[in-house]
Amino acid sequence: MATLITSTTAATAASGPLVDHLWMLILGFVIAFVLAFSVGANDVANSFGTAVGSGVVTLKQACILASIFETVGSVLLGAKVSETIRKGLIDVEMYNSTQGLLMAGSVSAMFGSAVWQLVASFLKLPISGTHCIVGATIGFSLVAKGQEGVKWSELIKIVMSWFVSPLLSGIMSGILFFLVRAFILHKVTFLPCMKTFHGAHPIDFKPSGIFADVIGV
Repeated sequence: MATLITSTTAATAASGPLVDHLWMLILGFVIAFVLAFSVGANDVANSFGTAVGSGVVTLKQACILASIFETVGSVLLGAKVSETIRKGLIDVEMYNSTQGLLMAGSVSAMFGSAVWQLVASFLKLPISGTHCIVGATIGFSLVAKGQEGVKWSELIKIVMSWFVSPLLSGIMSGILFFLVRAFILHKVTFLPCMKTFHGAHPIDFKPSGIFADVIGV
């Protein structure tokens, strides 16, 4: 998420002679790292909280997996989301003559989002980094250009997705758990190759036992 907003600041700086605002670009990169830290403290913790809490992966393994796949996902699939955050929420053409104002607004949005996510993390509140950055971007645009600077139709689509996402996720999670419980957890399999030391009787085997052994390793 920090990369998405930093791209706005960097693209704006590259589009014109804004040497006087170089300090703002540098400040934006610094705040982007703070924002990335806050996202890791809250958003990533939300994603891996159930896996770590259930013992499927350790905290160290979760950090490694998050570092790898969060980076790969942002590189491969983050372009469209970045474009929505950069141009879909606000009318950037209104800032053609005031590019420094857009840079200041983007930096302010990153700072506001980072601060709130850190505060929420200390308060043990699971929140969404996307909600934070969207709200922060809308906030600076309202102050800078008023209601005309916000693309309300796109904002409505984004807000609607916030309500649809938990519903669809809950449905898919329920279906998957039902299938796992019906065909794996409640099913006892006899493997001929798994016998006692004397080879007399096969051992009742449940797939969940393998998962427990793997986790223990």
